[in-house]
Amino acid sequence: MAGSRTGPSGLINALEETLIALLLGLMTAITFANVIARFVFNSNILWALELTVFLFAWLVLLGASYAVKTHAHLGVDAIVNMLVPGARRSVGLFAVGCGLVFSLLLLKGAYDYWAVFADLPPTSGRWFPTGFDMKARSQSFYEVQDVPMVAVFRFLEDLINYGDAYEKLPKVVPYLVLPVSMLLLVFRFLQAAVQIARGDVDRLVASHEVEDEIADVQALRGEHD
Repeated sequence: MAGSRTGPSGLINALEETLIALLLGLMTAITFANVIARFVFNSNILWALELTVFLFAWLVLLGASYAVKTHAHLGVDAIVNMLVPGARRSVGLFAVGCGLVFSLLLLKGAYDYWAVFADLPPTSGRWFPTGFDMKARSQSFYEVQDVPMVAVFRFLEDLINYGDAYEKLPKVVPYLVLPVSMLLLVFRFLQAAVQIARGDVDRLVASHEVEDEIADVQALRGEHD
């Protein structure tokens, strides 16, 4: 993974990588446990599939912003490589600008979708926020289908559900990843814009996995020759 392992930046990288690995590990463990329950004990973990879907969504959405940070998204840069450095940087700034606008639109949509489950007003305006829609109907009582309520989230019953108890996990919990991940995505595009403007990198996408692997193999052969 890119990034230093020392200092605040290294700590943040470690936390992000640990969270992503934890999500992947939980998905694997839950799926494996459900397979064992079905084929060995002729039973079923009712909430396993739904929870795995939620974990996968968290993994993908958080991983998308992390990949922007590490320039790990795949892309085609054949034309960019033909440009002079100044033009290359301009194209990179244009690309990151497009990504930033898109991520801001996603952030608005993600917040508006999640807000009603959190008993919060969504924003008004079709494309960009023009205020808050105070007339929107709260959906804080909506629950997921199978995942049972967890004791640690009982405080939400008084906070957003007016004292009514939840039988299943409220949707506000798993859907929280929507605004959080989109906010991170906006932040990562801003970071990328600063890096390109300073000349640290000259493009948004800098992933050349095959070339890196070939270089590693050549370096390894050189050590043995």
